[in-house]
Amino acid sequence: MSRSPSLPDRPTLDLDPEMSPSERLAALEEHYAEVLRVNEKLQSQLEAVRERKHALAEEVDTLERENQALKTSSLYIGTVEEVTDDGVIVKQHGNNQEVLTDLPGPLAEEVEAGERVAINDSFNVKSTLEAETDARAQAMQVEGSPDVTYDDIGGLDEQIREVREAVEEPLLNAEQFREVGIDPPSGVLLHGPPGTGKTMLAKAVANQTDATFIKMAGSELVRKFIGEGAKLVRDLFELAEEREPAIIFIDEIDALASKRTDSKTSGDAEVQRTMMQLLSEMDGFDDRGEIRIIAATNRFDMLDRAILRPGRFDRLIEVPEPDREGRVRILEIHTREMNLADSVVLSDVAAETDGLTGAELESLTTEAGMFAVRDGRTEVRREDFEDAIGKIQEESPEESVGTPIMFH
Repeated sequence: MSRSPSLPDRPTLDLDPEMSPSERLAALEEHYAEVLRVNEKLQSQLEAVRERKHALAEEVDTLERENQALKTSSLYIGTVEEVTDDGVIVKQHGNNQEVLTDLPGPLAEEVEAGERVAINDSFNVKSTLEAETDARAQAMQVEGSPDVTYDDIGGLDEQIREVREAVEEPLLNAEQFREVGIDPPSGVLLHGPPGTGKTMLAKAVANQTDATFIKMAGSELVRKFIGEGAKLVRDLFELAEEREPAIIFIDEIDALASKRTDSKTSGDAEVQRTMMQLLSEMDGFDDRGEIRIIAATNRFDMLDRAILRPGRFDRLIEVPEPDREGRVRILEIHTREMNLADSVVLSDVAAETDGLTGAELESLTTEAGMFAVRDGRTEVRREDFEDAIGKIQEESPEESVGTPIMFH
């Protein structure tokens, strides 16, 4: 405990009767100056005491609130199982104990079966709670529409048409499907080599429809503890239902839906349980309103037959490596902002890049630009593309794109 500051000595004045008037005046002036110094010091101490008092008052208020909180009983989480004329049946989480309890007047019209509520030790309902949603599911939602458009995708005109018919049209023109009398495809599976544009297709659809885009990797749904992966799948579909229109995009779905084996390990069993939950959610997909599902994989041969049957993925769309015309279009897209020299003929570049995917062609244009930057130029020349292809050949000897490019 801090001690109070000591008070300064009180100034005193003893006047000698023998003093002359001038000496008496000088003594009085000196005494007055001393009184002023003491007064100033006392004012400073008084201000410090007031600040200390204010700080102590705030500390006392905080301690009183904490003390009151410690005296208050904790509330438990429960779920309303049934609403009856006599009250509500509540199941407490953790021990699954069910009780029949009354509802306070203000909550009588608000509580419905299936809602989460807060209850006290006497099982009295104190308040309602928001629906439980896994925070990891919410983190998978992409804020805002993706900035990828169909104009950013080259060489996949047929694939774009099929994806738009299966995913975009049901969201934008649902009435047309009802008039024709058919249900839209329940899901689209994109398969093909890495870097061919599968993810870009999904993003372009989300951009075109202004739908909520929920993106995840199949490996993110595989969890360590029993039931955790299945719960995450349920939460993802519930989140999509809350945010509809929505598109759920599952990348690398082979990590979750690979062919089932006779393995008895707990890890494989948990993966299969998660896949079963995914299949269950997809079976009920048509009843979920404006929600579409797209999946992608590089290993189509590894997928389980159960997830490929009609009703789950009605459209299996192959996204292959681009042909020469497609490569020209991809190069045009990735060089439209580049300052190209007149000597660069993109059709010649496309002819010498057989076997490259869209992602590799984008990397090729970037490397060509880097060679120009390295030489201190702002114009990209044909030799920059030659050097870029040579670099790609050195880095990927097993997937060589053929002989070095020669422009004519």
